[in-house]
Amino acid sequence: MKNILYSVFIGLFLLVGCQSETRKIVPEVPLVAAPAKIVTPKKVAADAATILSKKEVPILCYHNIRDFSASASGNVKVYTVKPPAFAEQMKTLADAGYHTILPVQLYNYLVFDGPLPEKPIMITFDDTREEQFSIGAAEMKKYGFKGVFFIMTVSINRPGYMSKEQIKSLSDDGHVVGAHTWDHHMVTKYTGDDWNTQLVKPKAKLEEIVGKPVPDFAYPFGLWNTEAIPEIKKSGYKMAYILATKRDPVDPLYTIRRIIVSGTWSIEGTMKAINSSFTKAE
Repeated sequence: MKNILYSVFIGLFLLVGCQSETRKIVPEVPLVAAPAKIVTPKKVAADAATILSKKEVPILCYHNIRDFSASASGNVKVYTVKPPAFAEQMKTLADAGYHTILPVQLYNYLVFDGPLPEKPIMITFDDTREEQFSIGAAEMKKYGFKGVFFIMTVSINRPGYMSKEQIKSLSDDGHVVGAHTWDHHMVTKYTGDDWNTQLVKPKAKLEEIVGKPVPDFAYPFGLWNTEAIPEIKKSGYKMAYILATKRDPVDPLYTIRRIIVSGTWSIEGTMKAINSSFTKAE
């Protein structure tokens, strides 16, 4: 009997002990939903008609920035702006609220309807002249302006022209370096290996100097023809710049208009030319 009672007691003790043991709490593991895949809609490039319908951005073209005499030839006066006049033009543009843009902004505006600052303007320089670096870029820096420098590669390191180091410095400072052929022969006369000499090799040389792609090209004398455009495309350029002539209806990106700032213009005449030349869309 004692053995039976003892066994019952032990059983009850063990039962109570098991029930009073602290239950282990297993923390709940929150369910983490997989992030939703964001699909960015593919940008659709504008067609030629749409590009031509857009309001043009004013683009200025400078060549020489130096003094000239009253007896200088007509060409010298047209292609040369005196340093004080250039300084006055930059200050007037800044005071008028203009903001300089670069080719990538212009491309995105024309092709993908990208945004532009209020009162955009592009300032470009042709022919590699040294004073474009020492006077032009220095004066623009006062206002935070950036420009586009079209380089003919035959002139690099020659007296009166920019050095490789100056060209690299312009690029490093946020300006854009573009191609302006090897030796300034007009595109309308190219045949055979001219395309390689004047388009492909200069692009490669400039890219080696600046360490960046060079997708912009300016026609010597602003002269172009429809036969040149496929060759320019093939050479890897995204845009090409003419002067104040009619644009191509099929490839308007390869006929971007600019105006030469004449050394004979007053500051009032310069501002009037900017407004009158680019107020209407094509």
